[in-house]
Amino acid sequence: MQNDLKKTIGTATKWSAISELLAKLIAPVSSMILARLLTPEAFGVVATVNVIISFADMFTDAGFQKYLIQHDFSDEKDKYQSTTVAFWTNLGISLFLWILIFSFRDYLAVLVGSPGKGNVLAIASAVLPVTSFSSIQTALYKREFNFKTLFFVRMVGVSVPIFVTVPLAYFLRSYWALIIGTLVLNIVNAVILTSRSKWKPNLFFDIRKLREMLSFSMWTLLEQISIWLTSYMGTFLVGVYLSTYYVGLYKTSISTVNQFITLITSAVTPVLFSALSRLQDDKIEFKKMFYHFQKMVSIIVIPMGIGIFLYRDLITSILLGSQWKEATIFIGMWGFVSALSVIFNNFNSEVYRALGKPKVSFLVQMIYLTCLIPTLIFGAKQGFKMLCLSQCMISFLMYLIQFTAVYIVAKISFIKVIKNIYPVLIACIAMIATSVSLRFICGTGVIYEIISIIICIIVYFGVLSLFPDMKIIIKENAERYVQILYLKFTKK
Repeated sequence: MQNDLKKTIGTATKWSAISELLAKLIAPVSSMILARLLTPEAFGVVATVNVIISFADMFTDAGFQKYLIQHDFSDEKDKYQSTTVAFWTNLGISLFLWILIFSFRDYLAVLVGSPGKGNVLAIASAVLPVTSFSSIQTALYKREFNFKTLFFVRMVGVSVPIFVTVPLAYFLRSYWALIIGTLVLNIVNAVILTSRSKWKPNLFFDIRKLREMLSFSMWTLLEQISIWLTSYMGTFLVGVYLSTYYVGLYKTSISTVNQFITLITSAVTPVLFSALSRLQDDKIEFKKMFYHFQKMVSIIVIPMGIGIFLYRDLITSILLGSQWKEATIFIGMWGFVSALSVIFNNFNSEVYRALGKPKVSFLVQMIYLTCLIPTLIFGAKQGFKMLCLSQCMISFLMYLIQFTAVYIVAKISFIKVIKNIYPVLIACIAMIATSVSLRFICGTGVIYEIISIIICIIVYFGVLSLFPDMKIIIKENAERYVQILYLKFTKK
């Protein structure tokens, strides 16, 4: 049983990783073009609109996706009946929220710092009922570890900006290109997921099943709200205290960093949650799986975050262009903080959910939020740079809170985590020393920076390979991914 599960998890991880790898190779192309066709103000308008839409979207899902992945159903009939109830509930909520946003669009636009953009908000929020279809279907695919289908959907999704959003941006030179592109993307995803799924909506509904799901999903929903508040509080405060220009800088900086960090996390986190959910009754195997994923992800994520900080000027110049120079320092800081957050924060949250305890994650987020809000308000009043610094510094408090909670819930200690990834930390120190030395000797410049990056990568993996267990992990995963890529692109 355990061997079959491990094999399934391995296959799912590989497909998820390959999809994210290819997506992250394609997505920056459209991002680079869009950053040069549209102004920071255009991205700022979309960012403020998304504050409302993302908040409403949490209620659309209502926490049911996590329930469908984590819950131990009695049989297939029970699973599909619960899925149907979740779907109709989500669709009803999303239609209600769309109507509500449409009715109060002008007031809501003023609230988020974009007066006069009420119609933009109303049209953009049409995405809510569309995601009702894709959200439920995605949960079923993840539950069954069917990441091969999600790979196909992901590849179609990353193609939409290139073939839809970029041409619209070229002709319109407006935020409408981003909004229409997002709508098209979600419609395409919903159609593909629904058409390929074994489950299809029917007229079944059971209020008792809804109550059963709500006992779990309500805490998940509250957790999602708290996470949303921590994620979007900066965007909201920038819009209130500064301007849409700085909102654009702020959100685009975060999105630029996420292009790198989510290359790994987006592939691994869904698989980790599904795997831990299946092992929730086996404490020993549960912790082994957690440490394994953590070690595997840290090999790439931590040096990536450090690299973003060290080479922030080059990254900003290449991906965004000169008009985004003011965002450089935040891109660097956020890259470093985000990498640490994956290891010391995000993975811990998956532990609570997999154990069926989203309440813990909610309480952790609320403690953090209580500290975050006054810190960000203070920073926003001082200006854009101080807000960005405050955003990054307060993240270290979150690490402390998370590891206290995860030790209480699952006996996963901070010391064990450090021991688990200490070879990565040593290799990163060697990489930092190499980068600083090369910059001192050779100076800066695009060519020198690129050469420096290559040398740092060689040094990092060279030091890491001195540790036998790390050498094995690197070799095994490299061979697996190469094999999948070969099979993918050579099959007839």
